[in-house]
Parts: sequence; C-alpha cells; structure tokens
Amino acid sequence: MTEQDLSHFIHSLPKTETHLHIEGALPYELLQGLNPEKFAEPQQCWAPDFKWPSFEAFESHLIEHAVQWFTSPEHYHEAAKIIFAKHLEQNIRYVEISFHAGIIEFMNIPGPEIVAAIRSAAPKGLEVRVFMGMARDSYNKVLAPVLQDCINWEGLAGIDLHGVEYLPLEHWTPKLWERARANGLETKAHAGEFGPSGHVREALEILGARRIQHGIRAVDDPDVLQLAIDLGATFDICPISNVKLDVVESMPLHPIREFFDRGLRCTISTDDPFSFGNRVEDEYHALAHDLDFSPAELGRIAKNGFEVALVDDATRKEWIAEVDERLAVQ
Repeated sequence: MTEQDLSHFIHSLPKTETHLHIEGALPYELLQGLNPEKFAEPQQCWAPDFKWPSFEAFESHLIEHAVQWFTSPEHYHEAAKIIFAKHLEQNIRYVEISFHAGIIEFMNIPGPEIVAAIRSAAPKGLEVRVFMGMARDSYNKVLAPVLQDCINWEGLAGIDLHGVEYLPLEHWTPKLWERARANGLETKAHAGEFGPSGHVREALEILGARRIQHGIRAVDDPDVLQLAIDLGATFDICPISNVKLDVVESMPLHPIREFFDRGLRCTISTDDPFSFGNRVEDEYHALAHDLDFSPAELGRIAKNGFEVALVDDATRKEWIAEVDERLAVQ
C-alpha cells in the first residue's frame, strides 16, 4: 500500500474517539481570537519529536491556557462545535469526551450546564457522549455534593478518574463508581499511565471499571494483562500522548502491539491534542508506520471503538458493517 493509499484508507475508515478531554482539546484558533499577537505562532509542543519534561509541566501548560477560554457554558459550546467539526472531517462517527470537575470548583460553572453546552454542539452525523472526570482527591467541601449528585444529571453518560496517580484511591471512589453503574452510567478510570500495573488491577477489581484509560503499565505484569482480557476490559489508548509524555520511549516500543496481539480490546484516541498537536488519523498512521498494523488490524481497532460505543445495537451493527465494507475494497 502506498502512502497515498494508506492515507485514503485511514481517512475513509469510519472511526471513533473514546478518550478525549475537552479542556485538553481547546482549539488553538479560539486563543488566537482572544489574543492574536500572543498566539500567532504554532506551539513548540506540536513538533513531532517534542517530549514534555514531566506530567506536571504538561498539566501546568494545559491548565494555564484552558482557564483563559473555558469560563462559561457558552465557551464550552463554542469549543465543542469546532472540535466536533474536526471529527466529522476525519470520518469519525462517535466521540466520548470528558470535562474536569475542577472547572466546577475553580470557575464556578454548574456541571449540568457544561454537559448541556457540550451535547448541544454535537452536529448531525456525530454521536457524542459526555463524561465528567475527577481527580483522586476531588472529594472536598465544594465538590463532594457535586460528585454525589452528578450521576443524576441529564445527559451525563459516565464518570472517569483523572489526574496524577501517585495519590491513593480514597474510600468514596468505589462507592460512587458502583452507584454510577447502578444508575446506568459508564465508568472509566485513568490507570497505568504514570502509575504501576497495580493501579490497573485496582481500577478493574476495586472500582469495577471495564474502560481503562491508557493502561500502559499492564505490560509489566502478565497477570494484570490477562485479568483485563478475561474481564473483557477495553483500554482506550492514546499512543502519541504516551510517547510525548515519555510514558513510552518511542512509538515502535509502544505496548499496544503486544496488547492487540494478546487479544486485549484497544481503541486509539488523541487525549489532549492542544498539548500534542495530534489528530485521530495521526494515531492510525503511527500504528501503521511504527508498529506494522495492517489495514485489517486498523479496521479491527476501529471496530473495537464501535463495539464499546454507548449506542443501540442497530447503530452499532451499521457502523461495524461500514468498516467491513471498507476493508473489503481496500
């Protein structure tokens, strides 16, 4: 397959994005509109060989810029419209996007209004599901009642555990995750990115999550990896993010190849494109170029995303059939 053929195949393949932070997907053009002189040049962190020196440096940079824009539900809506339009340009049919509970505390924006603002930006042809993420130490005086109530919010599809992994899992978290599932919500957890494989086990066994965000360090423990496979878990992986944050030294060494070959269901997403300069299509190209994923295997990755999508069975089957049709003519 020539490079042109590969690009055409990836572009035309129906796809999903299942691991995306809206604050980390802030369209740069919105900042340029706020301050054209300050944001005239592309960010250095978009360079292909750029690596963040630490998670703290990455997080500080992201927050510094995000708070300049995400000051109201209307701004969430405006950003989401641009983000979702770029999804449609890549033939993405389904998106799971999260916002951070910290915004509710520090920017004083009601969570239900954020959910409604993001959902109302979804264009025709794109199914959008909104999640709220929270840090391991989010259960404070301000956010505790918000976290307890969020599982009842109209339009919220699920919850996710975000942030640094060196903080311990607190007692409120498993209880909330269980209540969320009882209320029909999906539960996710960031684990095994900067933390050890034991955090993946913790997310699976203690939180009961079956959607693991990253999960990279499961490669260090065959038993944890097998546990994830046996439980039918899905790892929503962001390969370019993993390399740029130095979770993985280089793309050819990324464990998604081993995960995939072992039978673990994996999806690929961009995580925080504001900080990495990536698109979903770039992630597919990285798998093809650096990890020898064949078109059929890329199709399997795409179908994995549709298999876990929070849609009715008829819609799921229709999307998967479209992938099969594209594979049949590639």
